[in-house]
Amino acid sequence: MPEKEPDLASLVGLRTVKAGHYAQFRGTAARLSRVMTALEGISKALVQTAEGPEALVVAVVETVRDHLGADWVLFALADGQLGKTTPRHLIASGDGRIMAFEGVRIATEPTDLPDQVLNRLNDVLRGERDVLHGPIVSEHHIHVPVELDGRVVGGLSAWTPADRDVDPADLMVLRILAGQATVAMVNAALFAETDRRAEELAERNSELLRTQRELSAAQRTALLGGERARIARELHDSVGQSVLSAGLQMELCRPSVSGPAADHVDKAVRLTRDAMEQLRNAIYTLADARTPAPSIAETLDELCALHMPADTQTSVTVRGRPRELSGDLQHAVLRIAGESLFNAAVHSEAERVAVTFGYTDERVTLWVDDDGVGDPDDLRSVLRAALAGDRAAGRHRGLANMASRAEELGGTLRIRRSRLGGVRIAAVLPLVPPGYGDSAEEEI
Repeated sequence: MPEKEPDLASLVGLRTVKAGHYAQFRGTAARLSRVMTALEGISKALVQTAEGPEALVVAVVETVRDHLGADWVLFALADGQLGKTTPRHLIASGDGRIMAFEGVRIATEPTDLPDQVLNRLNDVLRGERDVLHGPIVSEHHIHVPVELDGRVVGGLSAWTPADRDVDPADLMVLRILAGQATVAMVNAALFAETDRRAEELAERNSELLRTQRELSAAQRTALLGGERARIARELHDSVGQSVLSAGLQMELCRPSVSGPAADHVDKAVRLTRDAMEQLRNAIYTLADARTPAPSIAETLDELCALHMPADTQTSVTVRGRPRELSGDLQHAVLRIAGESLFNAAVHSEAERVAVTFGYTDERVTLWVDDDGVGDPDDLRSVLRAALAGDRAAGRHRGLANMASRAEELGGTLRIRRSRLGGVRIAAVLPLVPPGYGDSAEEEI
């Protein structure tokens, strides 16, 4: 049997080996070259993924334009789809322009679009089902839907010139590019959300660190305040009471001592008063450093407890709308109150002492009343002598100190008969001193 001639058509992919076979070969080679060029364009587009969705979509439409030699290429997302991604509408023209309605690096907006391109853009934006849900292939036009998770979210279209026909291989190229563009845009949206969450997490972490620092500072302040309060209580309950008792004992024995011993007793009394003054200063400083700072009423209560014997009935009343007091004014009020209470404890034999502090629009007032045996006339005489420098009045120097403090702040100090039956020490001080050194007449 004669051998059968080989089937060259099955070997070279041509229908005939006659005169037309070369033209068919050239056509197949040209299509293969275009596909290879498109694959290279797809590879270049994929490289743009790291630069964000805008760069990748630009690369996609440019690859479609170069592959098809297209006059126009359109990429668009339907309204309501992938709402957090950009660009949403992108057009490439045959002369190399890139146009869009929005975008960061795309500067030109479409102004001279052919009707077929503009109509396709409107159809995609409106979500026309006939356009979105299937490919369209004609002699000089090709369209593929842009899909995500089984739903159509946009479209990719191209229009070729008269000398460039569309073939089935072009449909596959556009499908690959459309899919890659969709993945890139979704990834970009996920990255943007991740960045936003990371920024929120960093902000919350900063807030947590600030809160931790503030809490640590508050704990340290509370610990320090508690320790200061403990020291103040120890000074008041032990050292203060001992010094006060020693002073009272020396005051009580003073009338029974005469001659040189009297001078030593007077000196001991003065030293005791100085020690008590320094102790009160230390207690005031510790009390002022506590957090929160005590009110004026609380501080006056503490002064009553510090200076008065335990069997003496004391009360503190605050009248008027509280105002913010300057440091000098508050210090003067407390020192005058402390000195008045000390005098009442040592000299008046009082069973009851009432402290009244009042606010007005322009000044503050302080009254210290007792029901003891003191005589206002005698105290005014002693005060005049102390202010004149009489050494015999030295043991009543506290009265002169109170008057000087009031005068330095532009206020007055008065000694009157109390409604309780004993003595009233009354101080009136301006909220805003008119100036240090201005004298104010005192009723003595």
